[in-house]
Amino acid sequence: MHKTLSLDELIAKKQAERAAKEEQAGVELEDLYDLVIPPGTVMSIIYDLVEEFELEPVIRKMPVKIANSEEREVLVLRGSLEQVQAAEKFLYEEMKVWLEQD
Repeated sequence: MHKTLSLDELIAKKQAERAAKEEQAGVELEDLYDLVIPPGTVMSIIYDLVEEFELEPVIRKMPVKIANSEEREVLVLRGSLEQVQAAEKFLYEEMKVWLEQD
């Protein structure tokens, strides 16, 4: 039986990979952008985004204006502008396909 990673495990794995990459390069990564993942997004799509576009999943507090304005933790995927733009396009295409399934 295969093991499915939890979101926390995926985040920890990608942060460790980024730390190792930064240590090797000896420089901090700059010019990073965040793609906010809508709550309720299918986990398989999130995994595909992280792996296919080499994005780093990060939990970030952001103001969410629902009924009352409050700050909530949301998942964002961090990467270069090109990676984030390609991932955003993929996200919307995959969500559309998923929603149109019978």
